[in-house]
Amino acid sequence: MLYFSKIKITTVFFISIFFIYLSLSNLFKFDDKFFKNKINLGLDLQGGSYLLLEIDNQPIISQTLQNKLISIKKSFNEQSIKAKNFSIENNKILFESDISSIELVKEFLLNKENDLNPYYEKFKTHQFVVDSDKNFFSMYLSDYGIVVLNSSSLDQAVEIVRRRVDETGTNEPNILKRGNNRILVELPGLDDPARIKSLLGKTANLTFQFVSTSQNDSFGTETLQFDNGLEEATVSKRIILNGDNLVDAKPRMDTQSNETIVSFTLDRVGAKKFGRATTENVGKQLAIILDGKIISAPSIREPIIGGSGQISGNFTFQSATDLALLLRSGALPAPMNIIEERSVGPDLGKDSIKAGIISLIVGFSLVILFMIYKYRVFGLIANFALLTNLFLLIGVLTLFGATLTLPGIAGIILTVGMAVDANVLIFERIKEEIKKDNNKIIAFDSGYVKSRTAIIDANITTLIAAIILFLMGSGPVKGFSVTLGIGIITTLFSVYFIARLLSSIYVKSNKDKDNLL
Repeated sequence: MLYFSKIKITTVFFISIFFIYLSLSNLFKFDDKFFKNKINLGLDLQGGSYLLLEIDNQPIISQTLQNKLISIKKSFNEQSIKAKNFSIENNKILFESDISSIELVKEFLLNKENDLNPYYEKFKTHQFVVDSDKNFFSMYLSDYGIVVLNSSSLDQAVEIVRRRVDETGTNEPNILKRGNNRILVELPGLDDPARIKSLLGKTANLTFQFVSTSQNDSFGTETLQFDNGLEEATVSKRIILNGDNLVDAKPRMDTQSNETIVSFTLDRVGAKKFGRATTENVGKQLAIILDGKIISAPSIREPIIGGSGQISGNFTFQSATDLALLLRSGALPAPMNIIEERSVGPDLGKDSIKAGIISLIVGFSLVILFMIYKYRVFGLIANFALLTNLFLLIGVLTLFGATLTLPGIAGIILTVGMAVDANVLIFERIKEEIKKDNNKIIAFDSGYVKSRTAIIDANITTLIAAIILFLMGSGPVKGFSVTLGIGIITTLFSVYFIARLLSSIYVKSNKDKDNLL
C-alpha cells in the first residue's frame, strides 16, 4: 500500500535536506567548519594546463647494467673466477673469461639465485639473458626485465611528479599513467605552466662529490660545468652522498652573508657518511651537483657532524624555494621530456559552463512543461522529485569532492531524461490499473509495484555500463560515467521515495475524486 512510516518519512526528509545543503554550499558560502568539500571544475571548465610527459628509460637501463657489471666483477673476484675485458656496448655487458674458467663462469651464471639463468625461454621470469660463444659472454636485459624496469620507474615517477605538483599548491591536479612510459598531468586553473614545466623537467639527482686536484684519482674524474655556465671544475667520480639521504630542505636567508640559501637535513645514515667525509677532508672543496651541473663548491672549513648543511649559489628566493621543493620530493628515476602541452583559457571554460547550464535549463524547462501538461498535479510532483534529484546528484558529487567536466554535465542532463522516463512508466501503469480497479489507492500502489521491475532492470543495465566506462575509460569518459552512475542511484531514490511519498499523500487526501490522473 501507499504507506510510509514516520521513521521512513523522517529518513527521506533528512537525507534530502542534507544533500540539498551540500549542493547549495557550492553556490552560497556556508559555515566552512561544518563542511569544506566543494565540486571542483575540470580543465575544460576552469581552464588550465595539460602536459604529457615521457620518461627516457635509457639512463636506468645503463645504470642497471653498470650495477650488474660491478656485482659480477665482485663475485668473480670472491670466487677466483678469471675474466677480463669487461665492457658495456649496445645495452649488453660483454666480457671474456680464461679458457680454464669457462665452466666456473657458466656454473655461476646458471645459479638461479643470481637471476642470470641463460635458459630464459624455459622460465621466462629472469630479468637477464646470457649468451655465450666459447669463452666470450654477453648479458642483457630480457623482455621481462625491461617491463619490470619500465613499470617500476613509471610508478616512482608518478609519485614524485605528484609530490612536486602538490607542493606548488595547485588545486585538484589530475596525474595519470599513459601507456608504459608516459604521464598525463592536468592542472586546472593554471594558465602559466612555465614554473611547473621547469620543476617537472628536472631529474633533481643531487650528489656530493669532492673537487679533484689530481688526475690520478682512483675512482676516476669528470669535468662538469657550474650552473652559471661560465666556469667548470674537475670532480672525483666517487659519490660521497646523494639525495636519497635527505630528510628535509628549506629556503632561508643567511644572516651573515645576507643571501638566499637552501638548508638541508640528513637522515642518520647520511649524517654519519657526511660527518666522516668532512672530517677526513678538511680544506678540500666539496662540489654540490644537481643533474650534472655544479651548484656550488664550498671549501670544508671544519667537520660537519650535525647532520645538516646548506647550499648556496646566488639563488633568488623563488629559485631557492623550487630547489628545496625538488630535493624534498626526491629525484626522478629517469629524465622526462614534455612531448605535448596545451593550455585552456578561463574564458573558454566559462563559455563551456554557460553552454552546459543553458542546455540543462532548456531541457529541464521542456520536461517540466510536458509533465504538467500530461499529468497535471502528478506532473508537478514528478517535477519536484526531478528538481530534488538534481540537488541530490550535485550533493553527492560535493560530498566526494568530485571534479566536474563538460562530459559530466552531459551525464547530469542525461540523468534528468532518465528520471522523467521512470515517472512516465509509473504513471502510465497507474492509468492501466485504475481502469481495472475502482479502489484508487490500490491502483496507485499496484502501478508503483508492477512498474518497479522494468525500471530497476533498465537502470541497473545502465549502471553496469557506467561502471565499465569508469573502469575502462579515462579522462572525459570517466567524468561522464561518474555523474551518470550517481544520477541513476539518486533517480531511483527520488522516484521511489520522494515522488511516491508525495503521491501517497495526495491520493489519500483526494481518494474520492473521480479523475486523479
